Amino acid sequence: MEIVLTAHNIPFKSYEKLRIRFREVLLRKEYEADFVCFDKIIVEIKALDVVAGKEEAQLLHYLKTTSFRVGLLINFGSVGTLEWKRYIR
Repeated sequence: MEIVLTAHNIPFKSYEKLRIRFREVLLRKEYEADFVCFDKIIVEIKALDVVAGKEEAQLLHYLKTTSFRVGLLINFGSVGTLEWKRYIR
């Protein structure tokens, strides 16, 4: 994924630490996103037969508790197709 993002000149950071907010208070706990692109899009990568509610809930929770508004969930594990879904908070 890093090779493709670099080849397309997409700015990214891998394994980026995300600060968590609760009631507008910044907590010490952090999440780690697979990628953050353009400093504003969380990208989570999966390799599963089927993406279920657990994976979607993870990304939605990241969006809810951080300052990010857009996320992508990309699954390379399903046979014969690439699955992806965009989430907006």
